[in-house]
Amino acid sequence: MAGKKKISIRKGASFSSRITLNPKLARRSFLKLSAATAALTGVSMTGRMTGTARAAKVKDPGKAYPGSKTVKTICSYCAVGCGIKAEVQNGVWVRQEVAQDHPVSRGGHCCKGASAIDMVTSEKRLTSPMKRVNGKWTKIGWDQAMGEISAKLTSIRDTDGPDALHLNGSAKVSTEMAYLQRKFAAFWGSNNVDHQARI
Repeated sequence: MAGKKKISIRKGASFSSRITLNPKLARRSFLKLSAATAALTGVSMTGRMTGTARAAKVKDPGKAYPGSKTVKTICSYCAVGCGIKAEVQNGVWVRQEVAQDHPVSRGGHCCKGASAIDMVTSEKRLTSPMKRVNGKWTKIGWDQAMGEISAKLTSIRDTDGPDALHLNGSAKVSTEMAYLQRKFAAFWGSNNVDHQARI
């Protein structure tokens, strides 16, 4: 196969030698190695060395929660409209799967669509308005939050004009939410709308 090559190495005042493989591989040796690799690959792909994975049989493989129902819906994160099969139990979205038969997504999801259920189940999801009071975040009511925000926005507009407001979109909002943000900016009189990915 590969020829041996003797190399002399100088260490201080003396010489030492070692034998290494010649890096130049002959054509015939290369063909022998290629044939052996192909043969081993072929043997390893036969049924003797590989097996079929078999999952445990379940009565209803489509539902993990007893008494739940499957609702076909559309992912709302962008305008593509991929399909989601949402499993709903007692009115709560508890699990999701890709819609294999959906004509748009064809059984696929992006990373945002795969985590769409986090809108409901995430521990970080805010369920009420928060306000920082003396350096600590505290829960406040919706009426108080809307009143304080609208008063502050009106004050900014009266003092500095409508272009003093900038609305920043998010990759985690739905297409409908992005539409409402842009519509609000238009009614407000500002064209300062952008996406968080460009900042």
